[in-house]
Amino acid sequence: MHNLLIRSENRTDHAVISHVIAQAFKDQQYSSHTEHFIVDALKRADALTLSLVAVLNQHIVGHITISPVRISSSIEGWYGLGPIAVLPEWQLQGIGSALIQSALNQLKTIGAKGCVVLGDPNFYSGFGFKTVPELILENEPIEYFQALSFDGKFP
Repeated sequence: MHNLLIRSENRTDHAVISHVIAQAFKDQQYSSHTEHFIVDALKRADALTLSLVAVLNQHIVGHITISPVRISSSIEGWYGLGPIAVLPEWQLQGIGSALIQSALNQLKTIGAKGCVVLGDPNFYSGFGFKTVPELILENEPIEYFQALSFDGKFP
């Protein structure tokens, strides 16, 4: 997508971001349909390290958040990816991948140790995420909770 711009969100993007997230998860059977509320709560708690939007032809079509997470070993510098959302009519066109790659690059730039995600292992493995048996997210299948270490070390 040659017209795609990935940028940090600004204050005027809030309503559009909520709409994008709600629409992206509206028909997903695995969704709790609360993703936009989760993002709002993270914003209110000032707990977002990154909040990026994908802009195409001056319209926001996607969004991703990165927030700090506490890993079981209590090692600092780990972050959680998600939720990530792309408007249904723009899905499967590389926008989500562009958002993920941009977010991961920014995490490396700030010296993050790694990132975790809860999602499709077939998709996220393309970014280097893998199942780490020592990392467990309660009540979730182990294969869907994956990690990417930027220094090769896992907690």
